[in-house]
Amino acid sequence: MSDNFENVAIVKKANVYFDGKVTSRTVLFPDGTRKTLGIMMPGEYEFGTGAREVMEVLGGEMRVLLPGQAEWKVFKEGESYEVPADSSFKLIIDAVADYCCSYG
Repeated sequence: MSDNFENVAIVKKANVYFDGKVTSRTVLFPDGTRKTLGIMMPGEYEFGTGAREVMEVLGGEMRVLLPGQAEWKVFKEGESYEVPADSSFKLIIDAVADYCCSYG
């Protein structure tokens, strides 16, 4: 897990969800891949996926209910989890969480 991205383009317009409680910026890589960098304010959220997602927790922690699971799991700073394409997952955020989401 690198702390920096090099030779990338950043989409200036923010991705804003849940009345501004979740925001991110899209990072585009020369090979066509994309990631988003963002923060989540305290709250409960549900997201749908189009592509496979890998969520890296960069700060704080997330309580996550992954597709097909009955139990919530806690992911802390430095940990990550994967969400399959064409599914949905739920999150409970108790304090500001910083994240990086990789697609594909």
